[in-house]
Amino acid sequence: MKKILCFASLLAISKPVVAQTASTQPTDTSVAVSEPFAWGDFTWINGNDRRHTALLDSKYVTGKVLVDANYTASNQHPIDHTVIGSTSLARDNEFAINVAALGGDFHYDNARASILLQLGTRSTVVPRNDYSAYHGQYDLFDAYRFLSEANAGYHFNVMHGLNIDVGMFMSYVGLFSYYNAENWTYQPSFTSDNTPWFFNGMRIQLFPTDRMKFEFWIVNGWQSYAKFNNAPGLGLQFTLRPIESIQVLSNNYYGYDAAMNPNRMRFHTDNSFLLRYYNNPGSSGISKMAFSLTQDVGFEDGDGIVSGFSKVAGESQQYFISGMFYNRIWFLNDHLGTTIGAGYINNPGRYLVLYPTGAASPLPNPYDPTQNGGVAGGTNAFSANPGDQFHGWDATISFDWMPNDFVQYDFQIIHREADVKYFAGPGGVTSPTGYTTTPIPAGWTPDLVKNETRFIGAVLVRF
Repeated sequence: MKKILCFASLLAISKPVVAQTASTQPTDTSVAVSEPFAWGDFTWINGNDRRHTALLDSKYVTGKVLVDANYTASNQHPIDHTVIGSTSLARDNEFAINVAALGGDFHYDNARASILLQLGTRSTVVPRNDYSAYHGQYDLFDAYRFLSEANAGYHFNVMHGLNIDVGMFMSYVGLFSYYNAENWTYQPSFTSDNTPWFFNGMRIQLFPTDRMKFEFWIVNGWQSYAKFNNAPGLGLQFTLRPIESIQVLSNNYYGYDAAMNPNRMRFHTDNSFLLRYYNNPGSSGISKMAFSLTQDVGFEDGDGIVSGFSKVAGESQQYFISGMFYNRIWFLNDHLGTTIGAGYINNPGRYLVLYPTGAASPLPNPYDPTQNGGVAGGTNAFSANPGDQFHGWDATISFDWMPNDFVQYDFQIIHREADVKYFAGPGGVTSPTGYTTTPIPAGWTPDLVKNETRFIGAVLVRF
């Protein structure tokens, strides 16, 4: 048992931000103290694996199976059933498979490899905003879209562990996990949904102690399969858990990610504090209470067009400020849970806003190279020019039933607002009929509105 636990801890199974999974939880008190984060129960953390046992664990392979299905409905009832501004959702008023994933972690004699195939709506929702795939030849969308994780490397017995991996791995900028089964709510706030879910490049994890991790990134760019320019993106993640009830997390990124603009740099810092302020394991009443607080700040600068936070004559401010707060309560020995939360975003230049899909998008449709700006003859309804303002906020409440560690039923109500027309209105964003096969007549404009209230139901299974 100890050997399996050690492998799981060193592999950072499916969760690079914490370098641990539920299989590393200290059910065996003889686990070596040198194993990172293996000394406490961290299943309460927002964005972390809540399982206490990796069911498909073995000597050489730890299997992964995830199925995430949802049904969502907006009060706007868009005619084309399209959800705008989300990576967790894609289709309105329909049952949808968000993620159907299969893979595993492989480990032998300090060699490491991880692969997780990604099927479902996320295989199109997440790649569609990556303009870097148009840089050069070969179809990177089809080459990578069915992979959520694919990396390989080696573990070195340095300090409390040193891992060097190359490939595609999760970023966890914005606190929330890419996998909804690890999150306190299904649809996250703007802060999490508008920051990267993955990086493509090199990850170096160093554990100076069993309570601390430094993670360095040398990557192609900010949630990009390829490079926009010649310089790589650089990042640093810091995780500290001084005691079982506290986590401090900081993600920092620097890169040049503007297409055809090698002089425009980007800096972003994402910082979270989590506290479990009540813990009564086994209680038939309230068993746990915790909160998470996240604050993000970033900017773009350096090309004579945008100037970050500065007010420079002839240049536009281009920055990102956002935050979110969540409070979570568990009941009945962690079988029931409820979360309330809220967040805000301020993003002049809209460089991190998830662009509306279809004819409302300022980007080409990545699966139709004949289109320009996502429109084959209409007018874009949403722009992303330097100086274009975007302010938004959201508030949510969710309820979860978790009969065991491997399945949960989620129900969430979330209200989102923006100061510009952004969300899909009754007329949708695709065409006058809502179908992609209908020609777009001259003068037709996608129907965007400033707010929506969304009802979400989901079933999540993870082995």
